[in-house]
Amino acid sequence: MWKNKKIVCVIPARLNSSRFPRKILASLHGKSLIEWVWNAAIKVSCFDKVVIAIDDLETASVIDKFGGQYLMTSQDCLSGTDRMIELESKGYIQGDVYVNWQADGPFISEQTIHDLLQSCDDESMDVWTLKKRLLNQEDILSPEVSKVVCDIQGRAMYFSRATLPFYRKTIPGKEKIYFKHIGLYAYSSKGLQKISSITPCDLERIEQLEQLRFLYHGIKVQVHETLHETLEIDIPEHLEKAKNLLMV
Repeated sequence: MWKNKKIVCVIPARLNSSRFPRKILASLHGKSLIEWVWNAAIKVSCFDKVVIAIDDLETASVIDKFGGQYLMTSQDCLSGTDRMIELESKGYIQGDVYVNWQADGPFISEQTIHDLLQSCDDESMDVWTLKKRLLNQEDILSPEVSKVVCDIQGRAMYFSRATLPFYRKTIPGKEKIYFKHIGLYAYSSKGLQKISSITPCDLERIEQLEQLRFLYHGIKVQVHETLHETLEIDIPEHLEKAKNLLMV
């Protein structure tokens, strides 16, 4: 239990992801990526349950070998959130808050999860996620790095692959500030139910960012700042970075 909430961590693990097919089975120092992620998730003390949501028997075979726990979901699920919705709606998982830990995120730490869940007892919120200050100009300009802007209460206003915000004019005495969106989510049970009833929107399709669907339909997304860096392995080049960062 965390803040009197039952926390369930789901690791959606689609085998044939669009930008980097079969990445979850890619080898890092002799272990598959999904094994690295599983080992990181089960170390987090505030999780009441950890499960991998898979869509392929080959993935199941790999997970069996390292002793992980998984549940099969439909190959028709378009996103990790859809896999969580399927498991929750069928009664396979039950909790107050569901953490969506991406299967390409082996560098997430317990402190990062604590940052994410710091206000998970706020009954007015549907979704929680994270942001981190961007300082590297290459990342600020990169379409591979999603950015976020928030309102005064820390709620998400917009996410984009573009440089956000665009400084048409600088404010004297104030530096330019950019935040990277970290693709780690927590959903309240009611938030997950709301998401199950909404449809994709054009902004989501244009930017290829699922979280824009949430904002489009009025779902409340609380964004907390973290000081902890993560590396999401979205493309093959990221795998090479991970090999240098992960210790055997």
